Amino acid sequence: MLGAFITFEGIEGSGKSTQISRLLHYLMNSGRPATLTREPGGTPIGDQVRKILLDPANRLLDPTAELLLYAASRAQHLREIIRPALDAGRIVLCDRFSDATLAYQGYGRELSITTIQELDRIVTAGLRPRLTILLDIDAATGVARARGRNMSEGLHGEARFENEELAFHNRVRNGYLDLAKQESGRIRIVDAARTPEEVQEDVRKLVDEVLLKTDCKL
Repeated sequence: MLGAFITFEGIEGSGKSTQISRLLHYLMNSGRPATLTREPGGTPIGDQVRKILLDPANRLLDPTAELLLYAASRAQHLREIIRPALDAGRIVLCDRFSDATLAYQGYGRELSITTIQELDRIVTAGLRPRLTILLDIDAATGVARARGRNMSEGLHGEARFENEELAFHNRVRNGYLDLAKQESGRIRIVDAARTPEEVQEDVRKLVDEVLLKTDCKL
């Protein structure tokens, strides 16, 4: 049985957590084995790295150190969760992956795109998602959503990126859109400014289309 690797990307407040959770329930109810995971984190070691990366107290974290921490978390994630699940024929739904590093550390932090790509090839050994859903929303709207969520859910300990200036989030969003232009076959843009139900309808259509092609290869 072939597994399928599907990732969700988007700026802060784009609704990734809501949409990926709804998709998981849809797939499981359809009898399709699926594994839900996230970056940074996904493993006990990765979750420790996540605390460092998202803690607003670490505002002086060097951008290159930030990049390497993401790479370390991803290497562990691939070894413990992603590759075993794919080898077992499961659908892996991942909240952020390599595109996030390009968007945030490349476009957002303005580190070398070439360096990031070379590091990613080492870490992933060339593993690419079959489908990447990019939930696109205006940066100001997304950040306002994220900050409101953090206030209501008490997530102040993971607000380091939400605390960045709007210019940073605009660079990240533009980076994502640029990546989507470069790989339009894999990265599919979904308008995240609509209701969760409308967004989920589009998400399911894209996923069903990809899974149908995967099933045909069995």
